[in-house]
Amino acid sequence: MIGLFGLVVSLCALMYFAYKGINVLILAPVCALIAVLFQPELMSHTSQGIFLTQYSQVFMGALAKYVFQYFPVFLLGAVFGKLMNDSRAAEVIGMEISKKLGSHHAILATVVACGLLTYGGVSLFVVAFCVLPISETLFAEAGIHRKYIPGAIALGSFTFTMTALPGTPSIQNAIPMPFFGTTSFAAPILGVIAGAIMFGLGMVWMKYNSKKTPIDQRQMGIKNSEGAKPSFLLALSPLLIVILGNFLFSEILIPKWDTSFLIQNFQVSPASVKGLWAIIISLSVAIIFVLIFFRKYSQGFVKSINEGTMGSLLPIFNTASEVGYGAVIAGLASFVVLRDLIVNISPNNPLISEAVAVNMLAGITGSASGGMSIALQVLGSKYLEMANQLNISPELLHRVATLSSGGFDTLPHNGAVISLLAICGLTHKDSYKDIFMVAVAIPVVATVVVIILGSLFGSF
Repeated sequence: MIGLFGLVVSLCALMYFAYKGINVLILAPVCALIAVLFQPELMSHTSQGIFLTQYSQVFMGALAKYVFQYFPVFLLGAVFGKLMNDSRAAEVIGMEISKKLGSHHAILATVVACGLLTYGGVSLFVVAFCVLPISETLFAEAGIHRKYIPGAIALGSFTFTMTALPGTPSIQNAIPMPFFGTTSFAAPILGVIAGAIMFGLGMVWMKYNSKKTPIDQRQMGIKNSEGAKPSFLLALSPLLIVILGNFLFSEILIPKWDTSFLIQNFQVSPASVKGLWAIIISLSVAIIFVLIFFRKYSQGFVKSINEGTMGSLLPIFNTASEVGYGAVIAGLASFVVLRDLIVNISPNNPLISEAVAVNMLAGITGSASGGMSIALQVLGSKYLEMANQLNISPELLHRVATLSSGGFDTLPHNGAVISLLAICGLTHKDSYKDIFMVAVAIPVVATVVVIILGSLFGSF
């Protein structure tokens, strides 16, 4: 019992101090050791090296494994997003969408612009910086209070393009691939259905709620920046390269490669890595395309590459630290009790158990990728074993895990929420209700629908 109490104290401390702004690189190992302190089976040995062993061997071992596996996706995604921003391609895409839809559709224009950019591989942080000036102008022209901008950006960036649409290059869609041997296009029709629910209900909420508050008379539109810009079609090309390249390599080209040498000499299973390889290749090709064809629209890509590279480090190490925390927790006897409770929530349907576990851990850590990584590292093999016994498709496990990561993760202590509100110059009191509805409540509804459809009809 005291061990479970230690887990609760540790998790609450992680959530509370993360909300207070303490960096998870420091917070995660400290909270993990707090949990260890409450474990009788460990502390009864009075070993002087127990804390250092947990930190250096367990925590850092899991952290290093995560960085080893996913660093290329974080690195290339951050560099690509920075290049798209500095070449003004993202700005052009946002303005063109706004022009086509009209200023009276300010919310829809913001959501579509964010969705297109994030589905094309641009970091949601870059998207927020890029779309905010456009949204402020459109919201002012449409007479909509600016406090609704974060909800619109969250709907376009944190929901259907992050977890639902097939082929999205988000890290949340990449994490399940090595666990289940799937690709980013797993359960595509179910993903589209979930995405439609998120988009549709999210737009209904935003349109309804935004009518409640009159425009702030202090709102002022921001002028578009001057200078040479790429055409809309050219600006769109890198995004199409990422999306189409991802599909081409994961579904057609890589499965046809002769990998017998790799299997024999490196013990590489193509089925487990083709999804990651496809994203790495498509992002690399898109980066090369931007470097070649967008040179005249940027003052220098060396700075963009360097800033994108450095910008990838903190996100991946934050997430990897949460994975290290999860590895320590997972090795404790008290967690085995908690794990069995989660698995037994629905012993005949691993989809429900998986959804609960991923949502719970994503909510506790305040991170979609961190929570899902912890859940799958601890329980992924168990879910796959259960699914094989029940003839449940690994693709369905993949999609449910990804969808579940985008639910309770967006609680108030979530780093992306805090960053988005800071970028927009607003507070939780101003705008979090909209973020909660479009990025927590509605995605949970979409996940439930997918579980029901998948349980009845299988993966499609």
